[in-house]
Amino acid sequence: MSTRMEQYFRSEDGSYVAAAEQNSSKSFNTKRLEKLVKIILLDIVPKTIKLLLFTVLAFLKYLLVSFLPAQRKSIAGQVALVTGGANGLGKALCFRLAQEGCAVAVADIDLPSAQETAEEVRARFAGVKVEAFHVDVGDYKSVVQLRKNVERVLGPVDVLVNNAGLLAMLSLSEGTPEDVQRIVSVNLMSHFWTIREFKAGMVERRRGHIVAVCSVLGVIPFGRTICYNTTKFALRGMMTSLNEEFFLNGLSKDLHITIAYPAGIRTRKQFVDFLQELRLKIPWHTPEYVANAIIDGVLTNQTEVIPSHFYVKWIIKYFSILPTSFTRLVSDIWIGKVPQLTE
Repeated sequence: MSTRMEQYFRSEDGSYVAAAEQNSSKSFNTKRLEKLVKIILLDIVPKTIKLLLFTVLAFLKYLLVSFLPAQRKSIAGQVALVTGGANGLGKALCFRLAQEGCAVAVADIDLPSAQETAEEVRARFAGVKVEAFHVDVGDYKSVVQLRKNVERVLGPVDVLVNNAGLLAMLSLSEGTPEDVQRIVSVNLMSHFWTIREFKAGMVERRRGHIVAVCSVLGVIPFGRTICYNTTKFALRGMMTSLNEEFFLNGLSKDLHITIAYPAGIRTRKQFVDFLQELRLKIPWHTPEYVANAIIDGVLTNQTEVIPSHFYVKWIIKYFSILPTSFTRLVSDIWIGKVPQLTE
């Protein structure tokens, strides 16, 4: 039986109502001791043993998977939607999805460029269905219209690739409030809107894969891009929570998620030139390299993809358990000296 949870936990008149205090009697009688022992023996101990067994099995599975080729699924004949698909990484993702035999929806706020990408896909992959669609991913109504248009032209979406994003070197005190709001809308809220619109159909068909193009800055904090960092950290939390919800709802074998953590991608010339002028030492990769790694991750149902060098993968995997002094040293080696802010 399904349960809807839409509770804001507030009283009708908006007043605060404190919870009733529990009886905090300090007396420790025999019945309470018996109850505690019963909980330990019948609940805590079995669960601890189960946890240890699962840990050993998970480790053995990890070793096995590391040495065996991953089993690949087919997405041929499915409909794939790529937001921000007109240029850069989005364009490379469209080409790779077409290569896999998907019908491709190229969605972008820049419709003429999206149409050019669609034409290039048609020319390279004969017989593959591809259409361009206009969308402002930061606007919920625009995303709703996008779903209707894609379903009318190509059919229900099976592979949703949320790639659209704004590259912004803004710290907390930089940019206008409108700039900050736009970054949050495009880099984070757009994922809420697209997933809300397309997930229902995937659940109904019990088939779907949702991809979020995050960033290494969704794991590693960088104090010159606080606005961008915040959206990517939040996106990582959103996608991992979504994955757990699929599990709780018994959908983990049918619906999958993939979070991609790319480093530098050689896309917009102005952005690459700007970072190179700052002499920041960032691992750079081509859009094609990153797109291939992401779609390979989709085909093998990987929840995380880190399309970069081995040392980048190692740092991302273990960053949360490393001491801050070590991670700052690594950042200094990678990035180099960062100019100080004037504010």
